[in-house]
Amino acid sequence: GPSGQAFKEMTKFVAALYNAYVSSDSSMFEINPVLKTSDNKILAVDAKVTLDDNALYRHKDYAEMRDESEEDPTEVEAGKVGLNYVKLDGNVGCMVNGAGLAMATMDMIKLLGFEPANFLDVGGTADAARVEQAFRIILRDPNVKAILVNIFGGIVRCDRVAQGVVDAYKNMGEINVP
Repeated sequence: GPSGQAFKEMTKFVAALYNAYVSSDSSMFEINPVLKTSDNKILAVDAKVTLDDNALYRHKDYAEMRDESEEDPTEVEAGKVGLNYVKLDGNVGCMVNGAGLAMATMDMIKLLGFEPANFLDVGGTADAARVEQAFRIILRDPNVKAILVNIFGGIVRCDRVAQGVVDAYKNMGEINVP
C-alpha cells in the first residue's frame, strides 16, 4: 500500500471523498481506478456517484440534472406516484408500509427459502389508488409468482389498503398470482 507522502495524500483523498459523499446525500460513490502520480498525488480516474432520491429536495441543483433515462423506468414511475420501489431478482412481490417492516419482510421471505422480487413501501398515507398502483407496478415484473402484502395497521388505515386490493383485482383483469 501507499507509504510516506503517498499515504498522506491517500488519507486526504479518502477524507475528501467521505465529505463529498456525506454532503451530497449520496447512497454510493464508486471510484475505480485510483491513480498515484509520480509526485504522489492521488487522482480518481473514473467515478460513479448515486444520489439518494429521498434527499433531492435538499439539492435542487442535482434534481435539475437528473437523467431519468439512466434509471429503471418502473422505479421512476413508482416515485412519481409516491411509492418507494426497488426491483430485485426474486419472484415474491412485496407490498409493505414502512422501510423497516419491508426489510424484515424481505428477510422473512429469504429465511423461508424464497427471493423477494422487489422492495415496495407504500408509505403511511397510502390510499386505495396508491395500493392499486403498487399492484400494477409489482405485477409488471414477469418474474413475480406471488405477492405478499404486509401492512402495519397503526400506520395506515387497513380499510384503504383492502379497498386498493379489491380495486386492483377488479380493474386489472385476470391476476394469476396468489
